[in-house]
Amino acid sequence: MRGYVPDFKVQNVVEYITTVMCDLHDRMTKLGKPISFMLDTDHDEVQVNYNRELFEWVIENIVKNAIEAIESQTGAITIHIHDQSDKVFIDITDTGKGLDSRQRKDIFRPGYTTKTRGWGLGLSLATRIIDEYHHGKLFVKDSSPGKGTTFRIRLEKT
Repeated sequence: MRGYVPDFKVQNVVEYITTVMCDLHDRMTKLGKPISFMLDTDHDEVQVNYNRELFEWVIENIVKNAIEAIESQTGAITIHIHDQSDKVFIDITDTGKGLDSRQRKDIFRPGYTTKTRGWGLGLSLATRIIDEYHHGKLFVKDSSPGKGTTFRIRLEKT
């Protein structure tokens, strides 16, 4: 991505995440994996300066990982958008298998994976996109083995 200068635009992140969640729900229904998707937000409109394509990739990567972490027949993924005066927090919570303390430490390291397939680059790239391009922060807010995980994205408001 060196030399790449993404196009940023102030956009309603609630509207955008609603669209992404509907698309993912439709895909999961077609695949026969009945996962409940919920959006919880304090406001219908939260304006944030972001690059739509890069941000979509981050959200989809985190949600796809969450889907894979749900080992039961059913599960839930909730996205909560907290709008504060100078920051927006986007929490993505799943009811998957959760992470132990070692996994939490290594999960963003390039090449680290808990899967049998894959390169282990998704979360390290997602972190780079949020940190370097969006000047925000991506981290594990909470996780417990057997209970699920919450990833948090913090973005500065413009």
